[in-house]
Order: sequence, then C-alpha cells, then structure tokens
Amino acid sequence: MSAQKVLVTAGASGIGREIVRAFANNGAKVFVVDVDASGLSALAAESPNIDTAVCDMASRADIERVVPDAVRALGGLDVLVNNAGISGPTSSVEDYDPDAWDAVMQINLNGTFNVTRLAIPHLKQSRAGSIIVMSSVAGRFGYPNRSAYSVSKWGLIGFTKTLARELGESGVRVNAILPGAVEGERIERVLAGRAQVSGRSVDDERRDAMSIQSLQRFVDPRDIAAMAVFLASDAGKSISGQMLPIDNDMQQAS
Repeated sequence: MSAQKVLVTAGASGIGREIVRAFANNGAKVFVVDVDASGLSALAAESPNIDTAVCDMASRADIERVVPDAVRALGGLDVLVNNAGISGPTSSVEDYDPDAWDAVMQINLNGTFNVTRLAIPHLKQSRAGSIIVMSSVAGRFGYPNRSAYSVSKWGLIGFTKTLARELGESGVRVNAILPGAVEGERIERVLAGRAQVSGRSVDDERRDAMSIQSLQRFVDPRDIAAMAVFLASDAGKSISGQMLPIDNDMQQAS
C-alpha cells in the first residue's frame, strides 16, 4: 500500500502539530499549512515526510493558491484534516464585538468550507478518502460568553453530517473529533486568565475544571492525533458521519 497523502490545516503547533507528527511517523506524506512560518520551518525539519506552506485561513485567495499546490506536492490527496480555528474573545452576546464574531466565522467555518470544497475532487479519486473535522466540546454544549466559538463548532457538526451524506457514494468518509480541555500552554493561559478575573488561585480554577469531567486530567493532544490516524486508516473504513468526543467525559463546556 502506498503512503497516505495528508493535508493538515493549522498544523504548526498544538493539536495540529501532534496530528502532523502522528501521520508522518506512520509513514504518511503530510502537507501542512499555517500562518506561523517559523513553526512550519521547525516542523518540516523534523521529518522528510513533512512539507509546508504559509496560508492565512481567513483568506480565500490564499486557500485557493495553497490547496492545489499541496495536492501537486503530495501527488494526490487521501486525507484532509480541518484543524484550523480561533476561539475569539470571552464576552456575552450582548457585548460581543461584531468584527470579532466575523473573524471567528471567517476562519472556523468559511476557511474550513473553502479548503474542503477544493479538496473534494481529489479525495474522490483516492481509494480511501477521509475528511476529519476538528470540532470541540463546545459543539456539544452551550458555552456562556463564548458564543461565536460555540456556534462555529456546532456549525462544523452540521458540515460534517452533510459531507458524510454527500460523499458516501464516492467512498469518502467524514468524521468530527470533539476535544475537551487539552493539556498544554493554551489551557494554562485560560486557567490563569480565569484566576485573574475571579480573584481565585489557578489551582482553584483547575479544580473547577476537573469537577465537570469524570477523568481527572486534561486531554493529551497525542491521543487526539492517534484518533485522527485511526479514523483515516483501514481500521476506520466503516466509520463516517460520527461525532467523536475525546474529553475525559465532560458534562458541560467550561
């Protein structure tokens, strides 16, 4: 079997970087796009299986330039991982900045749409096409003061379900992964920010975060990457149209 050809958006750091590493370590050829040029350079240096290009997911012109370049560099396309997204500000709907709302939708929804529509013709030519969409626990629950983020992540669920129906007859599988609170610098910044606002300690905020989930730890991003590799593998050939939480059994968004 030839090496998988994989395109990952926003793969220079965080969950995306672990997904890139997991596919590359599994022998796949991976093309990574991100706005972070230095992060891309560091990632490309890790493996000859990784190629990169700078791309602003808020720019349709950038996407329309980069996706064909990626397909040419890979020699086709088997797997698309739609990982790009931003969180936007923490604000009530009443006070939410409309420009900030538009920015979240532009990347999380429009960017995902534009990459996917350009990738579909190539995925249809694959013998085992797979699309993985990164939603969130915020795509399962309401999320007070994070309305744009939650709405966009719920929107990605609808997008996933629709794509699964549209592409099933072509043999292309489409699934969404819904991470909870993920271990790393980002969640530590979130906890510190909450502590600053509340006047409580970071440890207090951490205990509150743990109180709404069954397993008392944050999600290891490498586990999310392993799930992505599994879904795109032959072992996942009968899985499509599914929403797969990986959140230590969170009971609400926090």
